[in-house]
Amino acid sequence: MNAIIEYLKELFGGIKTLLTGMKVTGYYFVHPKEIVTQQYPENRKTLKMFDRFKGEVSMPHDENNQHKCTACSICEINCPNGSIEVISRQVEKEDGKKKKELDTYIYKLSMCTFCGICIKVCPQDAIEFSQGFEHAVYNRDKLIKTLNKPGSSLKEKVKE
Repeated sequence: MNAIIEYLKELFGGIKTLLTGMKVTGYYFVHPKEIVTQQYPENRKTLKMFDRFKGEVSMPHDENNQHKCTACSICEINCPNGSIEVISRQVEKEDGKKKKELDTYIYKLSMCTFCGICIKVCPQDAIEFSQGFEHAVYNRDKLIKTLNKPGSSLKEKVKE
């Protein structure tokens, strides 16, 4: 007898959750102006992602092709799966002291889990998430990106 009662409880519980879901579906069926579904890819030109969207990692440059990355490698150290590689070089300044400078910032998009740790730990706010989300390629080598632009340099006012 207990088995029958348990069976009926589960059956009515399932029907209740089904009706709850159908209530939401029915509401949007009756009120079609409130639908938030995006018609992708037809609206590709007007599509705006949310501000908190985590696309790929990017390094913003200003109009003078300058960035904020000091090649401290904190992002590379904290990346859980090694999708960031910071290659630096030693440059001698006018006063004879050697200074570390960014040579190449390599980002492996195919390995990235979009956890955001690299962006949180960057002391200079040199990297950020972009709004890009279309990453379909035929060749995986295209998912390895160099974030610093050719000929770019460090901004003057960045603390080292």
